[in-house]
Amino acid sequence: MSDGRMPVSRRDALRIGGAALGGTVLASGSASAQSQNGDGNAREYRVTVANLTPGQPFTPPAVAAHRASVEVFAVGDEANEPTKEVAENGNLEPLQGLIEETDAIRGAAVGDAPLVPKRDPGDTGNPYYAELSLSADASAQYLTFVSMLVATNDGIVGLDTVPLPDRVNASRTYYANGYDVGTEQNTEQFEDMVPPAKTLIQGGDPVGTTESDPDIREDDVIRPHPGIRGDGDLDPAVYDWDEPAALVQVERTD
Repeated sequence: MSDGRMPVSRRDALRIGGAALGGTVLASGSASAQSQNGDGNAREYRVTVANLTPGQPFTPPAVAAHRASVEVFAVGDEANEPTKEVAENGNLEPLQGLIEETDAIRGAAVGDAPLVPKRDPGDTGNPYYAELSLSADASAQYLTFVSMLVATNDGIVGLDTVPLPDRVNASRTYYANGYDVGTEQNTEQFEDMVPPAKTLIQGGDPVGTTESDPDIREDDVIRPHPGIRGDGDLDPAVYDWDEPAALVQVERTD
């Protein structure tokens, strides 16, 4: 699948991809970001992200090519603000700022639609996989990927600092797990989730919020997600998942 993306600034990439539906990054608008001060010619990558869950939609996937010094999130650490905002509110604005301010992030791209389970339980017409074009210079040797697990309180699916393929036509395949970022209690209630959560998995009108609720704040660390337990509006038999939650294939095309 050819996505026809044109290089733009790193800030523009996530601004366009973060066009909001109720304040979350679920609307269309695709872009890629390319480093401007590279150490050699740009390398081109195709990143394919596929939703492997039976009932969990993802926000449009965000990927970044970067140097070893970058760590967007890490299991066992407290979530930084960009990760917290993606996990709780599907909000890419803080991540946009991080990419703009961090020179070691050499390129970024974001998808143009949510990724729903292959069976599309909400009958949305959205895809279950996306192909992203990513450009970065040779100093960027690692990839990070993150999306919100939309029908959770503060869940993400992601990869933290995995190697990019070095040779042209080489590829690497990764499997990404779900993580609880530890910033909000898992009430599993639509009123505490982002508004599109219900629509994407059950159809109907949006229900929820695009702001963090201090009443259910949690001060913990990023850890493997416990999954859906059935404590609120979600049936574990339908909306829970087995790991891995996503497949990520990275190909160097040039």
